[in-house]
Amino acid sequence: MINHERRRKLESRVWPHVQTPAQYVGGERNIVVKDHAKVQGKLCLGFPDAYTIGMSHHGLQVLYSLMNRREDWCAERVFTPWPDMEKLLREHKIPLYSLETFTALSEFDVIGLSLQYEISSPNVLTMIDLGGIPLKANDRTMADPLVLAGGPCCQNPEPMADYFDVMITGDGEPALPTVCDLWLKLKKERQLPDGSFATGEAGRKQREEALVIVAQTIASAYVPRFYVPEYGSGRIATLHRTRSDVPETIAPSVISDLDGIPLPTSPIVPYIECVHDRIAVEIMRGCPHLCRFCQSTVIKRPLRVREVDTIVDATLESYKNTGYNEISILSLSSSDYPHFEPLVTKLHEVFKPLGVNISVPSLRVNEQLRTLPVLLGSERRRSMTLAPEVARDDMREQIRKKIKNSDLIEGCRVAFENGFESIKLYFMCGLPGERPVDLDGIVDLAEKIATVGKEVNGRYARVTASVSNFVPKAHTPYQWNGMQRREYFQWAHKYLWSRRRIRSVNIKCHDVETSLLEGVLSRGDRRTGEAIRLAWERGARMDGWHEYLDAQRWWDAIADAGIDVEKQVHEKYELMDKLPWDHVNVKFGRGYLEKEQGRATVQLAEMANAT
Repeated sequence: MINHERRRKLESRVWPHVQTPAQYVGGERNIVVKDHAKVQGKLCLGFPDAYTIGMSHHGLQVLYSLMNRREDWCAERVFTPWPDMEKLLREHKIPLYSLETFTALSEFDVIGLSLQYEISSPNVLTMIDLGGIPLKANDRTMADPLVLAGGPCCQNPEPMADYFDVMITGDGEPALPTVCDLWLKLKKERQLPDGSFATGEAGRKQREEALVIVAQTIASAYVPRFYVPEYGSGRIATLHRTRSDVPETIAPSVISDLDGIPLPTSPIVPYIECVHDRIAVEIMRGCPHLCRFCQSTVIKRPLRVREVDTIVDATLESYKNTGYNEISILSLSSSDYPHFEPLVTKLHEVFKPLGVNISVPSLRVNEQLRTLPVLLGSERRRSMTLAPEVARDDMREQIRKKIKNSDLIEGCRVAFENGFESIKLYFMCGLPGERPVDLDGIVDLAEKIATVGKEVNGRYARVTASVSNFVPKAHTPYQWNGMQRREYFQWAHKYLWSRRRIRSVNIKCHDVETSLLEGVLSRGDRRTGEAIRLAWERGARMDGWHEYLDAQRWWDAIADAGIDVEKQVHEKYELMDKLPWDHVNVKFGRGYLEKEQGRATVQLAEMANAT
């Protein structure tokens, strides 16, 4: 069951020489360890980032719990090792392994990786290579695991298409078991009498035949090898199918009854401090709003909710099984949950006597915000986080973020009156049609809220305006727009700082180089995969962590891969142009996005004329 020989080797030669070895040893509370001889299929769920990030991801816990409820499958975990750990694993010829049984990744039937952040793409290559699996999908045989991707980065699957056998769009809960069961069946049908598989060219052909069946059977499964891009004028011109019996477009996997999907009630409790050390419970999937900049609101449609009793019962069970003293209720916009007040009231009734705090990280700015601070209370919580995105009403109309400054300011006033001491505000810069007055508005709004704090408590409140650089994402009405250039963001950040007058107001701007690289990777076609490989071969590791990111290494790799950054990132697309991700469908589809882009263009012209 557990590979004790590998574990002893790690104990003697590796773990004593790495930082924070507890992230590599497994054995945490609530893990599930099954005897591989007693299950039909073996799945390893991977997160291409550090343990402390991956163990904070609710989706991983959901899928781990879902698959381990089944007697015929085991689900185990793996994360990207830090460079010191990777170096020692390679030195001692130890493959990347699962935390439950120390099984090499190459020995699993399916490896499922969640792609959450484009900058972390090289981590995927580290995990595949270190796990003993051929890096490129076309080089694998039936003896190798099915390498499966899911998550938001699959909405433009092309940059990572060369490295995955199958990429799933949409909800993972219905798709993952279906893919796993089908692949296990296909493996068994192709197994030789001695239990082995064909090798060489015959083995690769055998795997291709199995993947055809996956593409034909599962509507949400994109099998990149059957789709070949053709380019013209530096951009994708069309995407050819190599076979007529695979679908032209990929439909999203969708859960119709979210309340019927069990919540994980025994989440794994890490040995070490993670980014989110708390119980997370998803109360709603999707968002009732249609903000033009937001990819999540498009790809997570339709809106689905869980019942209050389902949430409270699962949360109480999770508390009993973990002992966490904080609960975080999750959704894209928690305060838009239709039973929000009864839910928060019930959670307080159940958990306040137990000394457990209730956290609501995604609050919408509306009239309800004026009452939320009273409802939430401020025990162990002194800060509130809100996302106005922009600061002027005409720009809010442009991005379809229907909120009012008056609601935001009064909500903050009530928060200060109820013991909250600081406010964090999320804004964007670089949106289509942005003007200097929009940047002025960010500072003015932050300082107004700081002043409200002084009116209530006699001193300026701490207000942080966190300003991200806008990247036009796939499947949003702004997908045709180009991204602002480096010089604009550098000027905008300096301008924002020059406008600040109150010392308790902090302006935190996201790193420009990271945002530009995100633009290259999120808006790229299949040629971008070559740049990712080159960056990885030259040492790109853990680039989601600022101290590890070497932007110049990336720009060199992008140039050497022959990518025209101007065309890929900054030049706009015409409405009828082919986009790299057009073969991936979303609810409402491209027609809806085209209409919204048209409306946005008209509004931008009106804004320009009014200025």
